[in-house]
Amino acid sequence: MGPAVYLDYNATTPVDPRVLEKMLPFFSDYYGNPSSEGHSYGWAASAAVEAARRQVAEALGARPANVTFTSGASEGINTAIKGIARAYAGKGRHIITVKTEHQASLRSCRTLEAEGFRVTYLPVDGDGLIDLDELESALTGETILVNVMWANNETGVIHPVSEIAARVRDRGILFMTDATQAVGKFPVTVAEVDVLVCSGHKLYGPKGVGVLYLRERVRVPALVDGGGQEHGMRGGTLNVPGIVGLGEAVEVACSHCGSEADRLSQLRDNLEQRLAEALPAIRFNGKRAPRLPNTSNTTFPGDACEYLLMGSLGELAISPGSACASGRSGASHVLSAMGIPPNEARRSARISLGRPTTEADTDRAAEIIIGAVRALTAT
Repeated sequence: MGPAVYLDYNATTPVDPRVLEKMLPFFSDYYGNPSSEGHSYGWAASAAVEAARRQVAEALGARPANVTFTSGASEGINTAIKGIARAYAGKGRHIITVKTEHQASLRSCRTLEAEGFRVTYLPVDGDGLIDLDELESALTGETILVNVMWANNETGVIHPVSEIAARVRDRGILFMTDATQAVGKFPVTVAEVDVLVCSGHKLYGPKGVGVLYLRERVRVPALVDGGGQEHGMRGGTLNVPGIVGLGEAVEVACSHCGSEADRLSQLRDNLEQRLAEALPAIRFNGKRAPRLPNTSNTTFPGDACEYLLMGSLGELAISPGSACASGRSGASHVLSAMGIPPNEARRSARISLGRPTTEADTDRAAEIIIGAVRALTAT
């Protein structure tokens, strides 16, 4: 048996060699603290951080001053949702989000509910999409924030960000999007949003570093107090190698996302077609909606396939839903919100392709899945 075929790129990606090459000198040669303003080591580190900030800003169509580096999307989400709620509580105490959001968003909202805020959790249809009229009907004079992820991490379903923004921002309500799965997979800009978050390790950068974009008028108190780093937004010594890697990763990913999207969508569609021909009862969740080019959320046929991911696919690295929720019992909250029964949700998996994925990989994946399903459903 050779190494497992890795098709879990929505969970994490390998660091691109070009990114690693940029990072390495900042572990050994340029190891200064960017806050050390009195010597050349600190100047070099600070210059590298600001260069990465410009790379991210240019890729997203933002101003560098509006880009804050974080430890990842979860920190950015917590900072933004909780910070906006507390800063704007005098204007209103109502937030709107979606039932299929990442747990970082949902749990931040639960925390705020315990503080007396009211949260509307919009439902989705069977394709994983919200009803825009229902969103508009939920807006009130007390609404201070609407938070809708750009692309779902489990199904790849892409929400209509431009249409949501048009209905929200004209009313003076802040619009936030978790773009963690979107940046680098298709063109993403901050032109129509007030808040955006993403993570480096989803786009071939390092783990432990991310971006929080805040438009100029958005006021958010710091969650981490310290030495006033990041314009007072986030105290603590900056992760210089990680930030350098993130800047390079964003630039590389965004400059090639068009051609890569075409290649991955072709591989994904061919894989789904092959599976459907061999296993007619298989289902691909969210397929009728706009989806990320690399993502297929698949429900395997037959009740016995609930055990498929517990050992029958040992040669294939795929995920039973979100990596952030793996190891927990129960069905995916995303699939449940789409109306998929628990017994079907528990035999569903996310297959996500990436930059290293080849046709040979998807062919092998198809063989493994078809063989495992047939073996389980024949018993």
